[in-house]
Amino acid sequence: MVFDFLRRAVGQSVDRLRAGLSRTRRTLVGPLRSLLHGRRLDAELLVELRQRLIVADLGVATTDRVMADLETAWKEKQVDSGDEALNFLKDELKKHWPQESRSLRWAACGPTVILVTGVNGAGKTTSIAKLAHYLKAQGKVVLVAACDTFRAAAVDQLSIWAKRVGVEIVRHQMGADPAAVAFDACQAAVARKVDVLIIDTAGRLHTQDHLMRELGKMNRVMRKIMPEAPHESLLVLDATIGQNALRQAEEFRKAVDLTGLFLAKLDGTAKGGIVVAIRDQLDLPVKFIGVGEKPEDIAPFSPDDFVEALFAAD
Repeated sequence: MVFDFLRRAVGQSVDRLRAGLSRTRRTLVGPLRSLLHGRRLDAELLVELRQRLIVADLGVATTDRVMADLETAWKEKQVDSGDEALNFLKDELKKHWPQESRSLRWAACGPTVILVTGVNGAGKTTSIAKLAHYLKAQGKVVLVAACDTFRAAAVDQLSIWAKRVGVEIVRHQMGADPAAVAFDACQAAVARKVDVLIIDTAGRLHTQDHLMRELGKMNRVMRKIMPEAPHESLLVLDATIGQNALRQAEEFRKAVDLTGLFLAKLDGTAKGGIVVAIRDQLDLPVKFIGVGEKPEDIAPFSPDDFVEALFAAD
């Protein structure tokens, strides 16, 4: 029965991923099929294919590498037609990700602390709710901490989501010291023997030095209770902003010891190739993706599932 449950859960996750990527699939894969179907490969077609991949936000570096491999295969007569080229691209994208760990890092004992950061508007609050829902569905006892005390209504928004997904929350009043909230949350997590503590932080930019300093202060006070906290520092990126998401990640990484990415709003973009570009340009794993508005619209990132969903026939 356990294996049946896992198979259903995996199947539902893939179905949601496929549905969430429908816009990208229509905009990227649909035109690629129209471009390549029934045609023989030649130099002109390869140039046009390269342009299509760049428009899909695969990134110039990634596109050049993939196209170089495809051109070599074409010259060696391993690939001759447009339809074969489409399958070649699919296989190449699957091989693009190394066998790195995309699973969460768990504490050896006691609560696992996940710090979540990102700019306002990236989908940070809803991503936290999705992550809490996902972990609770796996049998974990989850506590969230509303440490974004700078933005009006941020605490209330997270409280509403916490109630909706059925997890407890530690909160103070707006304007409270975020580090004090984090400290209280860590104490509560230990006292209540929860499995996971998810800590929200103020939406910040790399130019906001006072917020970046506040993040460092939060880490210091958490470590007074749990020396290894946070065990994960996830950056939420908005997939709809394409290459700008890469620049955000580069700046955040200068101030935060990031362990992974949560790519939000993947269902709202026609440029799903940003997932590939992120792997190529950042030495960070995409650990989760958001593919809808509901709490269950979250999937652990799997390269094979992603590519299969991206290239699935409608």
